[in-house]
Amino acid sequence: MNEKKGWGSTVLGWFVVREGEGAPADPFASLPDTPVADDSGPDTSAAQPPLAFATPPPAARGGQVDFPAVFEAAGIDAGEQERVAKAAALLRSLPAGTDAAVKKQIVEASLTAFGVPVDQIIENGAQEIQALEAYIQAGGRDTQKVLTDAQQRIAQLEEEIAQVRRVMEERVAEQQSVVRACNERKLDVQQVLEFFGQEAVARVVRASPKLVEPDVPPDAP
Repeated sequence: MNEKKGWGSTVLGWFVVREGEGAPADPFASLPDTPVADDSGPDTSAAQPPLAFATPPPAARGGQVDFPAVFEAAGIDAGEQERVAKAAALLRSLPAGTDAAVKKQIVEASLTAFGVPVDQIIENGAQEIQALEAYIQAGGRDTQKVLTDAQQRIAQLEEEIAQVRRVMEERVAEQQSVVRACNERKLDVQQVLEFFGQEAVARVVRASPKLVEPDVPPDAP
């Protein structure tokens, strides 16, 4: 197990962690950290992707990866992809219990028969792993940007909601103050009207074009 991990780490750490070797439980653990502005100068310590795509790779809609298109974007042509695919197909066709050394002999002999040098298979396979690692990193950066933008938008919306709530509370408080003030003033004026008597007030209200007699509910006392 140690030998496998050490060998994998010699190729830029591309190799996938296998069963028993441990893997991060957090699905976002591999995402890059959000950059922090620094006026002291460019940050040269940030890890750079191992590959710059020749053309923009396709997006993984619904998590589905178009591997041939990703490899094509990384400059790996169809012939190079086919070499790796043939080697993979040969490995899958061998019985599961076949000894590793025997497997190696069979696969190398078959590839030689196809006229494909083993070194080309290794190079093309490493190219594909490099392309996939770059694709993972690019997707991770895009995902982190989406998360950062979404968090900022959520914060903005929460502030807007809080502001709307403040406006609502202020408006309700203002209206309550208006109701209290107006009712107090109505009581003051009512004292004047009560002084002249209810019948006089009713007569003036009915005769005045400026006044509208209020509707009295049928069950009012």
